[in-house]
Amino acid sequence: MAKTKIQPLFDNILVRPLEAEEKTASGILLPDSAKEKPQMGEIVAVGPGKVMPKGEVEKIVVKVGQKVMYKKWGGNEIKVNGEELILVEQKDILAIVE
Repeated sequence: MAKTKIQPLFDNILVRPLEAEEKTASGILLPDSAKEKPQMGEIVAVGPGKVMPKGEVEKIVVKVGQKVMYKKWGGNEIKVNGEELILVEQKDILAIVE
């Protein structure tokens, strides 16, 4: 199957979510239905930036390959070649994780 290349527009950022926790801190294994949606992921692609009212472009501050934390309920989940990704706006990125 051919790999699809996606280039986000404006201030959108394409993120590959990290896997949800398999077990609780106390060691209890969680079924898939009980796992929380991850809020961290790796950046796959970024848009060029948001065009502001006066025409200047607000730059994207994150880069492809960085791990980030994003808002729990922000973004749009998409599926590309069987892989689940999330498309979020730059304002929905909360932190860079090192």
